[in-house]
Amino acid sequence: MELLWVPLVVLAALVAFVVASSIRIVPQARRYNIERFGRYQRTLQPGLNLIIPLVDRVNTKLDVREHVYTSEPKPVITEDNLVVAIDTVLYYQITDPRAAAYEVTDYLRAIDQLTVTTLRNLIGSMDLESTLTSRETINERLREVLDEATGRWGIRVNRVEIKAIDPPRSIQEAMEKQMRAERDKRAVILHAEGERQSLILTAEGRQQAKILEAEGEARALERVFQAVHDNDADPQVLAYKYLEMLPRLAENGNGYFVIPGELSEAMRTVTSAFTADRGGDAGTHPATDDRTTPEQRPPRALRSQRPSEDLPRER
Repeated sequence: MELLWVPLVVLAALVAFVVASSIRIVPQARRYNIERFGRYQRTLQPGLNLIIPLVDRVNTKLDVREHVYTSEPKPVITEDNLVVAIDTVLYYQITDPRAAAYEVTDYLRAIDQLTVTTLRNLIGSMDLESTLTSRETINERLREVLDEATGRWGIRVNRVEIKAIDPPRSIQEAMEKQMRAERDKRAVILHAEGERQSLILTAEGRQQAKILEAEGEARALERVFQAVHDNDADPQVLAYKYLEMLPRLAENGNGYFVIPGELSEAMRTVTSAFTADRGGDAGTHPATDDRTTPEQRPPRALRSQRPSEDLPRER
């Protein structure tokens, strides 16, 4: 009986080994490529799978989730012979585990080299300024080229982004100086525009003030004229007021001023007024005396002399 236990134990161990070797549990989002006698047989899906022990074996285990791959900065020469370092980030996903395992040796290295060559072809036909301002165009072109090439490898490129474009240090300093000059120029233009607007507003304000002042004076003169007209003022009062305005003719500071022709008429009116107050004949009004001949009437305007000449200047 004791001798029978040994074969049973060996047989049980062999059965357990065979069962364990024939069971493969594949996690979610994983794919296993199975080879039978060194040849691709099938791809195991997530869950419980059975294989033939000692005949089938798992060759590759692949993750079919979306991956992010960041490459090292690559030197690229632009059309204007400037070397720029471009760093890219790649989003890809394995869609065919068999092709990813058997169509290319190292798909990550293949994608990286294809990205570099595509970048050099694209950037080589663009200058530095176009390279810095055409990221969307470069990204789209990269994605099209990579997606077309990696389709045979069972890989789909979902997105390609240029993470950084670093021109030479001397070019960066020149660009910073240019940007600083542009900012200073815009600041000067804005300052000049502000001063211009300020001067325009000030001039408009002065013009409006003068207009209002002129309108006020016009209304004042209109009211004075209306008051004189309504009150029927005595000609003697008007003549006296007229004489009060004569000294203001010399307020401009020049050596000449014009004496109106009505001056003699106003003087006769005032003289007649004072004579009438002293008992003289007030019946004849000088302003209405028609016996004065045209030769005896004073001219409309007389040119006064300098203060040192015969006619003294009214101040």
